[in-house]
Amino acid sequence: MFILKNVQYKAIIAVDELHIPAQKTTCIVGESGGGKSTLIRLLNQLISCDKGEIFYKNQPIHTLDPIQLRREVVMIPQAPVIFDGTVKDNLLIGLTFSGKPLAGENELTDVLTTVCLEKELAEPAGPLSGGEQQRLSLARALLMNPEVYIFDEPTSALDEETEKKVMDNVVGEVKRKRKTLIIVTHSKKVAQTYADVVIEMKNGSAATVKKGVKKNG
Repeated sequence: MFILKNVQYKAIIAVDELHIPAQKTTCIVGESGGGKSTLIRLLNQLISCDKGEIFYKNQPIHTLDPIQLRREVVMIPQAPVIFDGTVKDNLLIGLTFSGKPLAGENELTDVLTTVCLEKELAEPAGPLSGGEQQRLSLARALLMNPEVYIFDEPTSALDEETEKKVMDNVVGEVKRKRKTLIIVTHSKKVAQTYADVVIEMKNGSAATVKKGVKKNG
């Protein structure tokens, strides 16, 4: 899905070559400040590399329309973006952004169940806790049904039990749809449990440390 060749970004990223496969779950791990969040921002053109080339579906990423790319490559940052309005408003705004038909209430309720968020659609989104906001952002991304999901520490505010339930459901849903999932995580357990591929970043360099398909369940 992505190929990076001789990519440099300031003094943060220096990657000789890296492959991120399609329709697999790739976990990016490594110490804080190693370049993980910078790497994923390069993948949907939130920033552009200073040197080298990034390819998406074998096309140079700099030749693609950034808005269209971000509709196909949806990123959920570590600090989730919550908009004014209700839970329903926050779910539908992703579909509006991606130019897709709005979902009905049954579909919205189902996706909240997938992310283990027991909230009414009419509830205001502002008072939600950090963990609830993370799950609402995950639900919004699932509704958008992009080609690639990029999650930056998607469960950092959840307890271990809730994290497992949410990750089981979300990863299962992405695999069912045969989409590509990229997760930045500090959790070795998340990487060991869900990753088909693990990429370790250290001092801006990246190395694939695990290949193959992990059978879950």
